[in-house]
Amino acid sequence: MPLLYFLAPLGAVMIWSGNMTINQLTVGTIAPSSIAFLRWVLALLVLTPFVLPAAVRHRSAIRRQWYKLAFLGLLGMAMWQGLAYVAAETTSATNMGILAAMVPLLTVLLSALILREAPRLGGILGGLVAFVGVTVLLGQGDPLSLITLDVALGDLLMVMAATCYAMYGVMLKRWPLDMPPWVVLYLQAVFATLFLLPGYLLGPMTPVDGQNVWLILYAGIPASIITTFLWMRAIRQIGASRASIFINLMPLFSALIAMAFLGERIALFHLIGGALVLTGVIMAQRLTRPLGKPVEEGHHPG
Repeated sequence: MPLLYFLAPLGAVMIWSGNMTINQLTVGTIAPSSIAFLRWVLALLVLTPFVLPAAVRHRSAIRRQWYKLAFLGLLGMAMWQGLAYVAAETTSATNMGILAAMVPLLTVLLSALILREAPRLGGILGGLVAFVGVTVLLGQGDPLSLITLDVALGDLLMVMAATCYAMYGVMLKRWPLDMPPWVVLYLQAVFATLFLLPGYLLGPMTPVDGQNVWLILYAGIPASIITTFLWMRAIRQIGASRASIFINLMPLFSALIAMAFLGERIALFHLIGGALVLTGVIMAQRLTRPLGKPVEEGHHPG
């Protein structure tokens, strides 16, 4: 497999990791409902001149599959980042990066449930190890504090966001769409914008100014258009399972960027929780022996 194929998922994960820091910088600068909506408005303004003609040509396929595109737009664009913007108000970029690293493991688990792929040894053992890691992280080194529900709301929202993105990857696999990737991306962005519009109209509408315009630009172009296209390309070239392994790098990249730009400090519980989550994710990826009925050769989880 050409090394060039690995540039797409690596690039997507690096931009996402940078976006964890951008999420923190939006706090107090622009309302979550405003940036969540405006980023996709910007993305559509950039994409429309190039993609609309192709979308018109594929209108019959769009009419047949619009509900799939709407659901994918809700999960992968509106919920994944929309929840992350709200989460940033009550958790750190480091925590967000570690919790986002759960996506590959959740993809394995959801694939077993939705795609009826046989449960794997690594999926179960890795899931248990990663769960312990998440409890260490959420409890800030004291997992027993979870019994009293003493957990930052932002951490819980990031778990929800990661679940939405894992579901997005599984549904992309379940629903092969017979139209070009840019058209798929464009239609998902259209639906995401529609889903986010009510929140924008009801929430505090932050005016665009010199302080927040560059945050919207980063969120709207690299973190919206480029990452989504790179991720879809990665799934096509190397498969969802291999591509998702690169998400394991998010905690490292997010922590380094947060240390450099936000001055965040890494505590021992970050290292322990992050290491357990990564160990669990790697076990889920590497220990692929099915526990039930054998899976067809070449059929990868997630």
